[in-house]
Amino acid sequence: MALTEIQIKAITTDGLIDAIKADPTILGGSLGALIAGAIVLFILIAAAVWIYTSLAWATIGKKLRHKNPWLAWIPFARTGLILSLGKFHWAWAFLWLIPIVGWAVLAVLGIIARWRIFEIRNYPGWLALVPLAGIIPLLGALAGVASLIILGVVAWKDAGRRR
Repeated sequence: MALTEIQIKAITTDGLIDAIKADPTILGGSLGALIAGAIVLFILIAAAVWIYTSLAWATIGKKLRHKNPWLAWIPFARTGLILSLGKFHWAWAFLWLIPIVGWAVLAVLGIIARWRIFEIRNYPGWLALVPLAGIIPLLGALAGVASLIILGVVAWKDAGRRR
C-alpha cells in the first residue's frame, strides 16, 4: 500500500500540522481506534472489579452463614444481601427505585451495614468509611482501590479476636 504525499508529510514533525490542515480525516482512524481501545479497557476493568467484589461478598455471605450468598452476583440483589448481612431488612434495597432521596438513604444504610459487617468479621467498623474519601478530588481512585483491598481482606482473611 503506497503512502500519499500528505501521509508522508505527516510522518515528519514539521509537516504534521500542515498534513492535518490539508486532510482533517488523517487522524480519524487513529482517534477512533484509541477511543474503541479505551472503551474495551474500561469494560474489562469493570468486569474484573465486578467479579472480584462478587466473589468477596459471596465469601462474606458464606462466612456469616447467609442462606443465599450467591445473591452477590446479581446487581440489585447484592444490595439486599449487604443490607441483610448488616442486620437490615433486605427490602430496603427497593430504595434504588426512588431517585436522589432513596439513593441517599440507601448510601447511609449501606455504610452502616458495611460497618456492622466489618465488626462482625472482627475488623474495625470505621473501615466502612474509606469509600467516602472518594468525594475528595484526587483521592477518588485511591479510595476506590483501598476499598477493594479492604473488602478482600475482610472477605478472605480471618481476623483474630478484638479486645
